Amino acid sequence: MSHNEVFRIAVRKFGPFESTMHKLWDKYCLHSGCRLKADLIPMDLHELHESTLSKNGLKNGSWDIAHINTDWLLEGYTAAAFEDLKPYIQENPPAAFPEGWSNSLLASQQFEEQIVGLPFHDGPECLIYRKDLFDDLAEQQKYFSEYGKALRAPQTWADFLEVAQFFNRPEQHLYGTAFACFPDGHNTVFDFCLQLWSRGGTLLAADESIQVDSPEAIAGLEYYRKIVKDKTAVHPDSANFDSVQAGAAFARGEVAMMINWFGFASVCEVDASSNVKGKVEVAVLPVTEGSQSASLNVYWLYTIGSGSKHKQLAYDFIRFAVNEENDKLLTLEGGIGCRISTWKDAAVNELIPYYHKLEQLHECAQTLPQKSNWAAIATVIDEMVLSALNTEASTAAILKAAQDKINLTDK
Repeated sequence: MSHNEVFRIAVRKFGPFESTMHKLWDKYCLHSGCRLKADLIPMDLHELHESTLSKNGLKNGSWDIAHINTDWLLEGYTAAAFEDLKPYIQENPPAAFPEGWSNSLLASQQFEEQIVGLPFHDGPECLIYRKDLFDDLAEQQKYFSEYGKALRAPQTWADFLEVAQFFNRPEQHLYGTAFACFPDGHNTVFDFCLQLWSRGGTLLAADESIQVDSPEAIAGLEYYRKIVKDKTAVHPDSANFDSVQAGAAFARGEVAMMINWFGFASVCEVDASSNVKGKVEVAVLPVTEGSQSASLNVYWLYTIGSGSKHKQLAYDFIRFAVNEENDKLLTLEGGIGCRISTWKDAAVNELIPYYHKLEQLHECAQTLPQKSNWAAIATVIDEMVLSALNTEASTAAILKAAQDKINLTDK
């Protein structure tokens, strides 16, 4: 193997992911004696999907390893972009495989007899809020005098809007909530699904087709467009935020509560620049009356490109990266480890007191449909939500137009 060769890893752009990956590669080289130089390239969602799958980077050998999220798995599997890890795992399994992980983090990457990835980062969507604000006696008294009820983490979507308006104080650079509305085919799609599910709706019809034109969808999108456009409740930069930027605004102390990935609560406790360390709590999402709470389980995986020239090395690195010590390292850097041992780790829970709640969140978490054309469907849903936010068209008309488009895409 030439020392001039380079091992290339496509990394989801996020500070904790980037710092962890650099530390893991350095640790791996010390552990294994590997002298190969690694290029770890951080990319936003669109760029990452385009480089690894749309432009066949995993298949043609441009990338040895890539962070791939579960939305893209069937697309990549159908395109033969991923190396099957099952033979490698059978020969030399990761420590405590598979019992070291929840089944909810092992299922999506299995296709027929193949395993196309190992869990990297997880953390379902949840309600993240400032417990220092909610527990403040003066705030509680003020809220009770205004609304005639106790201030608490919102149980319903009506409560959520009310509490967001209560805490919205631009003059203090504090906003009631923030949303990630940047049009990347993910953030608004996830928000729409959560609104739908928490109202008792479903994304899949009985025939397994995608269904966005339903009474629950109309109610959910109507609520979403109303609250996102409410300048008395929402951070003014929400239109430009992706989930990472919304999380960063919360960590800076600009947001009272938000619906976002568990990892953005966790990073508040471990990032030295966080202004809200020790002031954060998490809970299940609000619902409509009579509905069950919902969450979304989208997780990130290590995958190996089917065109990689360094497949054995790639597997050896991944196997090393997912061991108990390194799974915990990711958590301490500000990501979310995927092993059960990390969730229950005493030191982790001392640092991040709500870490054990991951198990509860997984119990109500749903997954997005496994469809090879999901990226195209997600684009339609993204455009649908943005149309609701940026036009005056009726919600019902917007949903019907999107359904017509999806019916053509989903044939």
